[in-house]
Amino acid sequence: MKVKVAIICILSILLPHNLWGGNRLDSLLLVLDETINIHQTFTEEKENRINGLKAELSKAQIPEESYQWNLSLFKEYKTYICDSAIHYLNENIALAEQLEDRNKENESRLLLSLLLNSSGMFKEAIDMLETVDRHFLSSHHLTEYFLCYNNIYSELAFHTQDKASAKRYRAKANTYSDSLKAVINPNSELYYNHLEASYRNSNDYQRALEVNNIRLQKARFGTPEYALVTFHRALVMEHQGKREEQKSYLTLSALSDIQSSIKDHASLWMLAQLLYAEGDIERAYRYIRFSWNETSMYNARLRSIQSAGILSLIDKTYQGLVEKQNQKLRNYLILISVLVILLVVALAFIYKQMKKLAIARNRLQNANEQLKDLNKELQNMNTCLQSTNMELSESNHIKEEYIGRFIKLCSTYIDKLDAYRRMVNKKIGHGQTDELFAITRSPNALDEELNELYNNFDTAFLQLFPDFIAQFNSLLVEDDPIIPKKGELLNTELRIFALIRLGITDSTQIAEFLRYSLNTIYNYRAKVRNKARVPRDDFESQVINIR
Repeated sequence: MKVKVAIICILSILLPHNLWGGNRLDSLLLVLDETINIHQTFTEEKENRINGLKAELSKAQIPEESYQWNLSLFKEYKTYICDSAIHYLNENIALAEQLEDRNKENESRLLLSLLLNSSGMFKEAIDMLETVDRHFLSSHHLTEYFLCYNNIYSELAFHTQDKASAKRYRAKANTYSDSLKAVINPNSELYYNHLEASYRNSNDYQRALEVNNIRLQKARFGTPEYALVTFHRALVMEHQGKREEQKSYLTLSALSDIQSSIKDHASLWMLAQLLYAEGDIERAYRYIRFSWNETSMYNARLRSIQSAGILSLIDKTYQGLVEKQNQKLRNYLILISVLVILLVVALAFIYKQMKKLAIARNRLQNANEQLKDLNKELQNMNTCLQSTNMELSESNHIKEEYIGRFIKLCSTYIDKLDAYRRMVNKKIGHGQTDELFAITRSPNALDEELNELYNNFDTAFLQLFPDFIAQFNSLLVEDDPIIPKKGELLNTELRIFALIRLGITDSTQIAEFLRYSLNTIYNYRAKVRNKARVPRDDFESQVINIR
């Protein structure tokens, strides 16, 4: 189905433009080539529909239902397999006789006569028509009755080689054509079809083309109706001498035939004849072969006879072309063989020279490999030294920063301890023990000292790593960064990973420094790793690499 849609899309681009331009015709032929390659797709769709109808027929409970399903199967087989179509019409004739329904019986006999005629069984078609009593026909069936006779005698006039018989058949066809005109519905497709044929037979091609325009507007591409209308249009173009237009409409007709799984390929074998006459032997051969295979499946004697002659001619020409190509190939093969022998001799000489060069090249290559190995070792050593120097430099810088802060903090704490000692002595000296107990019980002093400690840590760390927060958040998903609150330098999560950056990865040490429980530290670390945009196992190693 996808292929069918693609082909229709391509044609929708081609059709609105100049249809018979060289490039457009080439494009249509390429589409036809591709459609032939995948024709089995359309055949499978047809078989699926037929199998569905057969399944429904097997479920039919009454003759009326069987009649309708047989009629549907006939419509599917009519242009697909002639013998099967005839079978289902004969089944319907038997059912109509069983039901004593003269209307259904006439309908089936008329359809069978049309089918026999289109298959080349003219005698059988006439015999079937003679079993129909025209006095009991409805207006619709009367139209089909005259149409059958008109078609039969038109075909007989065209195919007979006896001029007298042809003249007699043509007269009968004209008589039935006049009768048909008197009863046909002027708004029907049959009317326009018959009208166009009458204009075409009388060489009034301009009017035939005008009628065909009306029919073409109503037809949809990919249907049997479209195939028939474009085929008739190609006949008009043939009479007008418009060869390119004729080929274009035959191509469109053939495309619709294939997509409708029509096996009676009049358009394709006529197109093959034109291409053969123009020297496109390979494409003509491919088309006539495909048409012959499809016609053989349809099993209609008339079409087989019609295409057999051109098939034989094209096949003979194609085989001659193939033989010429084979002779050229043989000549080329002899020439190539001589060149190959000369090439082998030249290669043997070159091989000897290259063998000598290979020995010298191997020696140079070994020396180069040794030099490369030495260079790699030196590069690795330089890389290790650079990395070590960088780590030492960073470690020294961290140590210097924190040692300075540690000394300053110790001095500050000594001063505070001395001030605290004097305050305690003073309180004890004045007997203010209750107030002293109240001061020692309050955690405010400890909280203030911890805040000052963390503030010193944060300040020192951000002086060492001023872009730490931005680089740290770049390792997390974009919609959930970790940002310190207003007035904070680092928050708890950032402080934990700051310690990890400084090389303190033990959760116990981190918990002691931050005065949290060990489980709390584990939870913080796990929570942040879950938000990482990098693999969780690589997250902390990437934090350590922040510069």
